[in-house]
Amino acid sequence: MRIINIFETAVPLRGSISNSLVNFAEHTVSLVAIVSDVVRNGKPLTGFAFDSIGRFAQSGILRDRMIPRLLAAPPDSLLNGTGSAFDPGRALAIMMRNEKPGGHGDRAAAAGALELAFWDLNAKLNDEPAYRHIARQVGRDSASPSVPVYAAGGYYYEGDNIGRLQDEFRRYRDSGFSKFKMKIGGAALAVDLTRIESALAVAGDGANLAVDANGCFDLPTALKYGKAIEPYGLRWFEEACDPLNYHANHHLAQAYEGRLATGENLFSVQDLDNLLRYGGMRPERDVFQMDPGLAYGLTEYLRMIAALEAAGFDRSNMHPHGGHLINLHIASGLGLGGCEAYPGVFQPFGGYADACTLGDGRVCPTDAPGFGLEQKAELAPLLKSLIEYGRIAQ
Repeated sequence: MRIINIFETAVPLRGSISNSLVNFAEHTVSLVAIVSDVVRNGKPLTGFAFDSIGRFAQSGILRDRMIPRLLAAPPDSLLNGTGSAFDPGRALAIMMRNEKPGGHGDRAAAAGALELAFWDLNAKLNDEPAYRHIARQVGRDSASPSVPVYAAGGYYYEGDNIGRLQDEFRRYRDSGFSKFKMKIGGAALAVDLTRIESALAVAGDGANLAVDANGCFDLPTALKYGKAIEPYGLRWFEEACDPLNYHANHHLAQAYEGRLATGENLFSVQDLDNLLRYGGMRPERDVFQMDPGLAYGLTEYLRMIAALEAAGFDRSNMHPHGGHLINLHIASGLGLGGCEAYPGVFQPFGGYADACTLGDGRVCPTDAPGFGLEQKAELAPLLKSLIEYGRIAQ
């Protein structure tokens, strides 16, 4: 059993939306395909994955460094001890050959896309959904695969922000979501408070609504916002300050009684260890949002879980960023507290396949082999064209 080819393409995100710092109109995502020599139904089994949403594709890193290393590796070096499956951890080590420690940025996302594609491929080898494969690999029971989810939206839109925000959240509520997240920090505090109150008119209780500043505040502004929003009893206050400013997070945690959330922009166990040591995060309260697709894949993510649990935190405090099918399977397979959903934005990657069951604020992945990306109508043509174009380009 071996890998016969690996393809990558940069896919643009659709739409023009903004948070407090970033407009996503120019953003792209690296979509990868790992083609094996195992043939099923007349076609080679292929593992698909992508890095995540809200960054840029890593085409150069993938094509110039990581993909050539994997293709040049002895076939047995990519397999587990019995030769029955590919070993994502060994594959990650090969991808990282001659890479110095540190530099956990685009490199971490490039590796994450490929590492996750190996998980998709392994699940397909066993003809099982990824959530069940992941659970079995870590010794967990996957009898109840449904996952609590929240609908992320509430961006800054051109025109009628308030009316559009409420209409958006009503659509999410009517489709089965009960919890929501919106952006703050891209307008004056008074405007953001009006937006929060308008969102609460749809979400109901403050415990159903989280707010996300995307790291735009300095500490004084974060404290000012915290004091202003604390009476709402919101679900959490996310990334108030720069994600590596552990000092600011520590002081905000001392001043703000509500839940804090961060971690989306931490890409390694070392980053997480520093957050745990210096960031003031509080067990049983605060939320961790590391994203496997941005952080070297599931191999590194499992190390993060181990670090959290060793520090006295529970995996129920983990809600991975990303809002897509891959993280839905990971949250289900690992028994996490929930995950994000992008039902209305960041296509073709955001949200889930139509066949996924949604109701009462929970989503259940399908039993399609792997992550089921082929079931997502917006993604399926891209997966097919990636394989076809890759073969023609050889």
